[in-house]
Amino acid sequence: MKAALYLRVSTRDRGQDVDNQRGQLRQFCNTQGWTIVQEYEDQDSGGNPDRIQFQRMLREASQRQFDVLVFWALDRFSREGARETLNHLQRLTSYGVQWRSHTEQYLDSCGIFRDAVLAILAVIAKQERVRLTERVRAGLDRAREKGTRSGKPVGRPRLIFRRDQVEQLRANGLSWRQIALRTGVSIGSVRRALSSLPSVHERCQNPEAR
Repeated sequence: MKAALYLRVSTRDRGQDVDNQRGQLRQFCNTQGWTIVQEYEDQDSGGNPDRIQFQRMLREASQRQFDVLVFWALDRFSREGARETLNHLQRLTSYGVQWRSHTEQYLDSCGIFRDAVLAILAVIAKQERVRLTERVRAGLDRAREKGTRSGKPVGRPRLIFRRDQVEQLRANGLSWRQIALRTGVSIGSVRRALSSLPSVHERCQNPEAR
């Protein structure tokens, strides 16, 4: 079988070196009797789907330039989450390319448990989607309760003013426009506020209306 190696370290992976991975993977392929035809090496975050060599590997896998892809561990292959990682593995399988993790013997599409492994990963990916949906829903609920992320109400803040102040300003001879400018609300709101107040005659007849 023609084998390809995928090697990856991140700049934040202290104490790790692709040469360590390379030596172990080469030795493993030798014991399996596989011929290494290509090695792909990224020094980038596993959460980045646009890793240059990773994308090249997928492209050449679709061209069947190798039969099996070997990686040191699943987190070296991808850290994009269970759903995306499962999609990558399924893409390799759809190309007719097998895959194998060196340190995780159960992650082996060459073995008899391939379907079981894919089924388990599919369940994990489904649970990840459920958790993501729940987080989004919880975020929307919080947004509806608090408004924006900062806690401020969405849209223009509601202005609060004293209706009796409107009446006093009107009694002092201010126009509707002047009262609106003074209180910071529209002329229509000023008119409605004054019309909702009981008249002087009503307050005289009903002291509780004052």
